[in-house]
Amino acid sequence: MTEDVLEVAVAELRPSLEALLMIADQPLDETTLATAVGAPVAQVSAALPELAHEYADQGRGFELRNVAGGWRYYSREEFAPIVEAFVLDGQQARLTQAALETLAVVAYRQPVSRARVSAIRGVNVDGVMRTLLVRGLVEEGGEDPSTGAHLYRTSSYFLERIGVTSLDELPELAPYLPDLEELEELEEGLGSFGSPVAASNSIDRPAAGPDDGHA
Repeated sequence: MTEDVLEVAVAELRPSLEALLMIADQPLDETTLATAVGAPVAQVSAALPELAHEYADQGRGFELRNVAGGWRYYSREEFAPIVEAFVLDGQQARLTQAALETLAVVAYRQPVSRARVSAIRGVNVDGVMRTLLVRGLVEEGGEDPSTGAHLYRTSSYFLERIGVTSLDELPELAPYLPDLEELEELEEGLGSFGSPVAASNSIDRPAAGPDDGHA
């Protein structure tokens, strides 16, 4: 980091880190976090373990782990049965509007990253994507060669559920959605304002919640 980076007060640093980690769909390294919050790497490196210990001491239902060279929130292991029961029960429920919209974006833009889906929808889709993955409607489809982000595509189970044999049988987008060229322009426009997640937090939804709802 350069010398002109100002030190950030701990009271401001911790909630800033929490806000970023809340919307992360993959572990974030300390340098990335430090750049995002405008704090020295050393200060961020010291704050992250302190946050992790604080959550553990308070007995929170989640924990902050350092895995794969980065930091990310995870549900605590002892609460896994509760999370599993909730997710499995959700498989019997109808998809929400948010889930249907997210699934449609994946179907027509696949393979696509979560960030791009968020850009098109204008909201964070992490929670909805996790539910679609658990239900087997969406699956991982490699990595973006330029960013390393996970890409997602619809599964064979998705085709089975909607009664088609291939993606070629999906109905045309028009007149229900903009054509692909217009979607590209939309994505480029959103990209000029920064990350799609940040844009969604500041425009389309309250900053307190991590995503637009569960499927």
